[in-house]
Amino acid sequence: MSIVDTSIAAVSAALSGLAAGAAWKASREANKAAWKANETADSVAQIERDRWHKELTPQLRIKLQTEPHEVLYVRFDSPATLGDLAVQLTIRDDFDRSRLPHLAGTPTPEQRAEVIWGPYRFRPHVDEADELGRAVPAFPLLPGDRHRLALDLSLKPSWYEGADGEQRWRNDYRAAPIRLWAVCTAPDHRPWILAFAVPRDGSWALGGA
Repeated sequence: MSIVDTSIAAVSAALSGLAAGAAWKASREANKAAWKANETADSVAQIERDRWHKELTPQLRIKLQTEPHEVLYVRFDSPATLGDLAVQLTIRDDFDRSRLPHLAGTPTPEQRAEVIWGPYRFRPHVDEADELGRAVPAFPLLPGDRHRLALDLSLKPSWYEGADGEQRWRNDYRAAPIRLWAVCTAPDHRPWILAFAVPRDGSWALGGA
């Protein structure tokens, strides 16, 4: 092969290399652009799903009836498009004590966890409530329907000692609302978690959008 042929071959190889590099770079840029476009589309779709989920938040109302017996009423108002809604209720404490330090002579974390720190509990073993009266399993509700749950006064902790222990415990929560978590589920939807503070005067506590 002559020097000219060799030179031509070298130039051709260099140009081919440049062309291949340019093609690879163009392909990489195209892939990046496609990935960004897909990411943007996914983000937009997620925002839309979140917006739709929020708009469909179940609107519940809950109230306390004290005569002739303590009963909690739960009503499902809307949206009717959800159809059959499942509602699971858990009584919340007045505040989270799980991270409180354990000091000598004070109740242990396990002892504190066995107390419902509020005025009422669900009646144990009634309406399938647990033994402590903390929670009841999910029950079905259709739009416009209501469900009733039996309540009992909460039990004072064992360290509320003395003849006035019961009265001191009642005084601690004399005006306190019933704090609840409501976990709502419907077919083909993510769950909704709603917080309620049910007043003691018999008025409805509202939740939802």
